[in-house]
Amino acid sequence: MSEYPASGPPPQIPATRAPSPQPRPTTTLRQRLAELRGPSVAPHPLDARALAALAANPGCKRRALLDGAGVDKAGLATALGSPAAFGQSQFAFIRGNAFEAKVKADGGTELLRLLVERLGHGAEAPAEAKVPDLTAAGPEGRAARTALALREATAAGDWALLDHPMLALEVAGSPAYLEPDAVVVHPDGTWTVVEIKSFPMIDGSADAAKVGAAARQSAVYVLALERIAAVTEGAEVGHRVLLVCPKDFSNLPTASVVDVRKQRAVTDRQLTRLTRVEDIAAALPEGTTFAPDRSPEELGTAVEAVPAAYAPECLAACELAFHCRAKARAEGAVGSLGRSVRGELGGLTTVAGVLAAAAGKEGDPADPTVAALRRAAALRAEALAAVGGGVACR
Repeated sequence: MSEYPASGPPPQIPATRAPSPQPRPTTTLRQRLAELRGPSVAPHPLDARALAALAANPGCKRRALLDGAGVDKAGLATALGSPAAFGQSQFAFIRGNAFEAKVKADGGTELLRLLVERLGHGAEAPAEAKVPDLTAAGPEGRAARTALALREATAAGDWALLDHPMLALEVAGSPAYLEPDAVVVHPDGTWTVVEIKSFPMIDGSADAAKVGAAARQSAVYVLALERIAAVTEGAEVGHRVLLVCPKDFSNLPTASVVDVRKQRAVTDRQLTRLTRVEDIAAALPEGTTFAPDRSPEELGTAVEAVPAAYAPECLAACELAFHCRAKARAEGAVGSLGRSVRGELGGLTTVAGVLAAAAGKEGDPADPTVAALRRAAALRAEALAAVGGGVACR
């Protein structure tokens, strides 16, 4: 006997559907960077000096990620047992602030006099200039207020002095907020960056290394200003920066003009080469973090998960330089001998590999680098044999 009723077709059994996959929660870049530095840790600001150093070594993904995430590299280096041994002293910091206040006193009258004297082409210094209020909430608000003040001052066609404006510049997909000492808007719409430094200018010239560092720093400000000028009618960013320093051994201000076109072009090219921060972060193991509450072992593992490009120049520009140098030396990396050496050796990345190639044990003889190394080794062997054989070398 059938189990179905004779009056109709057998009932349809509904097919069992597999549950639809739930979409994976997406993590924004801001959230990912917060996880890297620690959810409760405020981001460490990226200033123009650090940005110029980052542009000087665009192949270092470690610094790009740590700076983009706002990680305190000095605290991280201390936790790893390799604290940085450089930085501005408190005395120099106080002296610099006092000199800057003197330069900007009375509405920037002395600053404008120096500017017109060096860049005015015979024009008279203005009796006064507008000093717009740039107060706003947070760096984003201050950057927006600065952009508005620049547009208003350019449209007005008068002198304006922006004291510590806030500029925004995207670096490797992450925003960086920069604060120059001052920006002057000329009546013709030209914007001039002003850098005030406390090192002396003796007999009209200053230390070349310090001037070069100031030029690279100013080039970053010029790049950031160009983003605003591109959408501001009648605006043009000057590539000649006013550098203000104490005159001789006094506290009186003097100034010189520094052309930063070369530094601006190099910085722009290097920043463009930087790998985007989100791409570096996506390649990290799950759970990687640089939070200060982690153990030194965990922090060391997290740091080593990000590739670095160490060079001796890093010692003067990066807080993690001593840690990276120790690792580079332990691995026998040729980068520890300098960027020029690393560039000359091409695909040979370790000292052991270089020695093996020179001895003929490794490497392609058709490779020009390998051939040059073997030729150098042969010449060295001939010279040592000559000395050992008693031939006098003059």
